[in-house]
Amino acid sequence: MPRSIATNTRVDREGLLAFLQTRKNGVLFAHRASGAPQLSPVTYAVGPRGDILISTYPERAKAANLRRDSRCSLMSLGADFNDPWVQVDGVAEVIDPPDAVEGLVEYFRAAAGEHPDWAEYRQAMRDQGKSLIRIRIETWGPIATGGFPPRLVD
Repeated sequence: MPRSIATNTRVDREGLLAFLQTRKNGVLFAHRASGAPQLSPVTYAVGPRGDILISTYPERAKAANLRRDSRCSLMSLGADFNDPWVQVDGVAEVIDPPDAVEGLVEYFRAAAGEHPDWAEYRQAMRDQGKSLIRIRIETWGPIATGGFPPRLVD
């Protein structure tokens, strides 16, 4: 079986956003009060302003940790383990209800398109007390794939 070569492809912001928009699964990194890492699997979408949107509840650890320390990272993953990935670093804002509702509409539109009844969706978000995490992307690494270093591939 041929060995695959690991890749690291640098992209500009436009290339990054195009890549992120093809995915929805990620791992969010925040900082606990102790400074230790706190990781959360999340579903995300890319908002119309090029920020990362994540729906959550106000009492979740990620929301509490990001309120205290807004620095964060997201590793965007594909559907399969060996798919390409990228790490983005940024600053998060946690928006709580009722102010989160319009941001949650942005999230839904970016993730799934148009809802058949926006009034119903808005009411459901109010009823559930949902919050929105909005991450402003500051830096990012290359889009990477796993594999062998080129020196080890025939």
